[in-house]
Amino acid sequence: MSSQRRGIYLDQSELLCTKGCGFYGNAAWQGLCSKCWREENQREKQKQIQEDWALAAKLQKEEEEAYASRHPQVQSQSGPGKSEERKPKEKPSKVQTVTKFFTPSKRDAAPLSAQSSPSPSSSSTRQPPLDNDQATREFIDFLKPLKYGREIFKQCRAFTESMAYKRNIGADELSEGVQDFYHNLSERLHTQFKGSSDAVENIMDEVEKYMMTRLYKEAFCPETTDDENKDLAIQKRIRALHWVTIEMLCVPVDEEMPEVSDSVVKAITDVIEMDSRRVPKNKLACITRCSKHIFNAIKVSKKEAASADDFLPTLIYIVLKANPPRLQSNIQYITRFSIPNRLMTGEDGYYFTNLCCAVAFIEKLDGQSLNLSAEDFELYMSGQASPHWPQAAGPSAHSPSSAALSQVHKRLDLLSGLGERQERVMEKARQLESDLIDWTDEVEQEVQSALDVFPAETESPAGAGAVAVAGAVVGAEGATAPAASSAIDADNIENDLLPPPLKPQVFAG
Repeated sequence: MSSQRRGIYLDQSELLCTKGCGFYGNAAWQGLCSKCWREENQREKQKQIQEDWALAAKLQKEEEEAYASRHPQVQSQSGPGKSEERKPKEKPSKVQTVTKFFTPSKRDAAPLSAQSSPSPSSSSTRQPPLDNDQATREFIDFLKPLKYGREIFKQCRAFTESMAYKRNIGADELSEGVQDFYHNLSERLHTQFKGSSDAVENIMDEVEKYMMTRLYKEAFCPETTDDENKDLAIQKRIRALHWVTIEMLCVPVDEEMPEVSDSVVKAITDVIEMDSRRVPKNKLACITRCSKHIFNAIKVSKKEAASADDFLPTLIYIVLKANPPRLQSNIQYITRFSIPNRLMTGEDGYYFTNLCCAVAFIEKLDGQSLNLSAEDFELYMSGQASPHWPQAAGPSAHSPSSAALSQVHKRLDLLSGLGERQERVMEKARQLESDLIDWTDEVEQEVQSALDVFPAETESPAGAGAVAVAGAVVGAEGATAPAASSAIDADNIENDLLPPPLKPQVFAG
């Protein structure tokens, strides 16, 4: 069994953080969970700050020694005490500049402090989209019953506006700022606001919805990243793998069953729908729904509960069939701006981690993973052959020339079949045309026979106000033959009030 899944099987322990904390890891964080990644980042940042401080102090000392060597008389006149007093006065600007440059920003230290929002003039020149207005109204309605709702809204609005109006901000810097804001607000809700875990989670969900709806344009696939290039690369890769069959991936799904086929279609729809969502939580919900449809398809096919070993190959198959739009951008967006706890635990975190693994497998998929030789894999990837086409027998069955010849024969057979079908259609069309001509002649003969059997009849007036009913048949010269008439209105007492009788019309035959 392991040989069949050499490149697909994934031990569940590989989904966890490499630090061994028990949370789900992420490839974008080098296998760490968001908590360990944040701590590692902070340590690296502090280490960098200390190194920069040491460098700044070293530069300052060298500058002072160089200055003292160039002006020895100043050193001798001022004495040791005065020299020490003059040091901070001679080069204060350099020290303060270096110190300020390598000191963490106020946003990192206290992102929840009162922040100045953009001026009314600048905000008025920028009309927010309708989605932003709706998100703002929904956020305000949610916060109204809360005791500290006004303060939460003020801080969230100030932060999002300050981030939205920053130009050329990097994706990592924006992600770090948002994650810091999430962390500090969550800590404050737990301590200062004395909120329960469920209440804090609900508030943070609404905070994420409000902030990321407003920051979506700046946060999703920013120009400062290579997300778009990654999207194009994975899309091209999936297109090149269109020939991969369900048997090659060892997917335990029987698409011939209507319920299974329906679940597969729903799974594909859900993973494609992920791109239309703006909030990370809603994108994760699409991944979760897709995964549940996959488990249902496996369960119905196998007539037993689905296992985690069957899930990943099936997820890879669904991604290959769906080729979701902007796949890498969506994964990066969720990784950067989702609430950290949501990716560390729970079903959302589990399914998202599996999706990241599925994409990584697709990027590295090779012939060995599909139980194919390297030659066959290259032929299929280049389009020179396909597992769906019959291969020639013999030692040269897999050569490029035989594969191309097999493809030519397949196309010729298809064209021959189409020619025969077209000839049959044309024969039926000619037969229909002949039948229509015969039917027209037959109808004309029957009409003429009827006219010969029944003689021509006409009407003559029987008196004032009386209407005679008769038929008139036109002969070859257009004359009509008189016929017996009957006054059908003879017994009508009020016949004088009737309109004048209709005159028979003569039709040329």
